[in-house]
Amino acid sequence: MKVTVCRKEHFNAAHRLHNPEWDDATNQKVFGKCNNPNYHGHNYDLVVHLTGSVDARTGYVIDMKVMKDIIREEVTDRYDHKNLNLDVADFKNLNPTAENIAGVIWNRLRAAFEDHLDLKITLYETERNYVEYSGN
Repeated sequence: MKVTVCRKEHFNAAHRLHNPEWDDATNQKVFGKCNNPNYHGHNYDLVVHLTGSVDARTGYVIDMKVMKDIIREEVTDRYDHKNLNLDVADFKNLNPTAENIAGVIWNRLRAAFEDHLDLKITLYETERNYVEYSGN
């Protein structure tokens, strides 16, 4: 029996969408308010979905405390109350769009969770705007 277990976490972070190869006018045209030179912030919600077989001995796909601790170590402790452009090495050379943030988070979590578990993440940048990534 395969089951998907999910954990929702939250972090607050600032960022600026900006392509250093473009001039200021082009960046402003493409990214609008998200190109504010003084940055802007979001209250991100992250949902981590792990799918796997239920262990006959424990009844778990994964111990939810283990799941929580991995997410906290790999994501929330790294990104919460940070400026993604300035404070987080993951985005030193990567534009911190929701799509890129999701890809980075997925890669961090993929390396931390056991290989037999299928991983998908949903990252809400706002209540209405979110991205999903499953490694494809």
